[in-house]
Amino acid sequence: MTANTTDERAIVWFDIDNTLYSASTKISQAMGERIYAYFLSLGLEKTEASELHLQYYTKYGLAVRGLTRHHDVDPLDFDQKCDGSIPLESMIKYSPELRKLFQDIDRSKARVWALTNAYKTHAGRVLRILGLEDQIDGLVFCDYQQPDFVCKPESEFYQMAMKQAGVPSPSKCYFVDDNRGNVDAARAQGWAHCAHFCEVGLEAMEGGRLKEIGEERSNDRPENDGVAIIGNLEELRRIWPEIFKSE
Repeated sequence: MTANTTDERAIVWFDIDNTLYSASTKISQAMGERIYAYFLSLGLEKTEASELHLQYYTKYGLAVRGLTRHHDVDPLDFDQKCDGSIPLESMIKYSPELRKLFQDIDRSKARVWALTNAYKTHAGRVLRILGLEDQIDGLVFCDYQQPDFVCKPESEFYQMAMKQAGVPSPSKCYFVDDNRGNVDAARAQGWAHCAHFCEVGLEAMEGGRLKEIGEERSNDRPENDGVAIIGNLEELRRIWPEIFKSE
């Protein structure tokens, strides 16, 4: 999905996984288990599979990028067997409050796009279940069909997103993501309004390792480098009142 012309309105970028739904759903754990099983299906020993899962996630941003580079894996086969096999319909559900939040964004002032490291199939499933398909103006995803595809937090991904959406300046960008590294990367690109969605105390899986959310937060950051930290998407009304409809 690509914008045909430059649009002077602001643009609100929403991450999808562990942002539009809570980490309490344990979807990241379901993903991690399936990715680990995929490594094992390649004939790797358990220890090597676990270590490579973390190594590829850390080095490339996504395990699938390491798999395609070093194991000649078909990324669409990976997507079908990993993200595609997760029973999302029984793990997340439609939220009228979330839909109302999206409806209350003033579309005369801002567009709403999704920005995800998932492939379009998974992204579409989540948006459909949450009842947000008609609330999203565009989707930027990791295109597994492209050789050497990019992903967050690489600078090229944010630049591609702006080009795809026809955004004239990073000062127009609002962004919310559950991964602090992705948020910091957006700030480095000049994205002016960034929020870190941080459900402190819950657990999520990254690179096959379970971690407590909030561990990466640092009190050394001066005022969090201009990044707002929120634990509920409803807080966006407070930190970004200028993009919402007046009551």
